[in-house]
Amino acid sequence: MFQNQFYTGTREENYRLLLKQLEGLIEDETSRIANLANASALLQQFLQDINWVGFYLLEGEDELVLGPFQGKPACTRIAVGKGVCGAAVSRGEVMLVEDVHQFPGHIACDSASNSELVIPLRREGRIIGVLDIDSPSFARFDETDARFLTLFTEVLGKYV
Repeated sequence: MFQNQFYTGTREENYRLLLKQLEGLIEDETSRIANLANASALLQQFLQDINWVGFYLLEGEDELVLGPFQGKPACTRIAVGKGVCGAAVSRGEVMLVEDVHQFPGHIACDSASNSELVIPLRREGRIIGVLDIDSPSFARFDETDARFLTLFTEVLGKYV
């Protein structure tokens, strides 16, 4: 499920290459916004069958605010505990949702989205936001995506 012609290995090899590319892209940059913007652009290039990828950043203790992203305009603020993104923060865990229409309290920023993967973004063990990825396909994401994109957020968390 990779749209870039340069990712020709196995799925795991492609994800490992993505992780190396991320680190090379952000390791010398100190701007949080620049690193998040480049990370979302990198994922947009890498992942196939997605319609939105980006970050929501925790502001205070009870609200996520839209950060750098790729895709259509999105919801600007999400309360912690609301929707898939807010649930990921309140639960402190990855949310892999095969059908967002079946998720209680789902917030439909884009009606074309049918599945979603949300991963807490942590710095020094503390949640500072989430990586949010939407797809127009049902059940687009799986445990391999969740595992490697969690590693992606771990690398990113060192630089934001």
